[in-house]
Amino acid sequence: MQCFDLHLMRHGAPEVPHLMLGRTDARPDAAGVAACRARAAGLAVEAIVASDLTRALSPAQAIAKEKGLSLTIDPRWRELDFGAWDGLRPDEIDPAALGLFWDDPDASPPPHGESWSALLARVTAALTALPPRPTLVVAHGGSMRAALAHLCKVDRQAAFGAFDLPYGALLSLRVWPGAAAQVTGLTA
Repeated sequence: MQCFDLHLMRHGAPEVPHLMLGRTDARPDAAGVAACRARAAGLAVEAIVASDLTRALSPAQAIAKEKGLSLTIDPRWRELDFGAWDGLRPDEIDPAALGLFWDDPDASPPPHGESWSALLARVTAALTALPPRPTLVVAHGGSMRAALAHLCKVDRQAAFGAFDLPYGALLSLRVWPGAAAQVTGLTA
């Protein structure tokens, strides 16, 4: 079975940080795009995939152009849909409801939002569609954690608690299709 390198990059900072950004299409700030471009400069990849949301798509377009590669846009790499909370600051949300969500996003998803299981299923389908060659995916913190949970067979709590994924973070894995994956690097 042939393995391949998979690099998952979180988009750079949005123009308005510290919001619950799921489906909200926030623009990235210029420094965030530049940070992603710099982080990707040394990567040897043959394919680039991105979420369709501007904060991930903009840096992916710049990286693809610099590397002379085509870009595949896949909305399955979007962030978790925060439903009624989407676009709000955390302090604008009922603290008890937000706490229940962070404790168990399957049992207590945001109102009219997406559960962890739905995000995990969506990202698993996106992973299955990836070509088995060195690939960069520019996405979001939640979708990266879902990919980590699926590929490394860790539960949600480990996927959220074990890795800090700030804006522009790069998580690298070696993937054996249909079997498992191994984390080979994290640059935050």
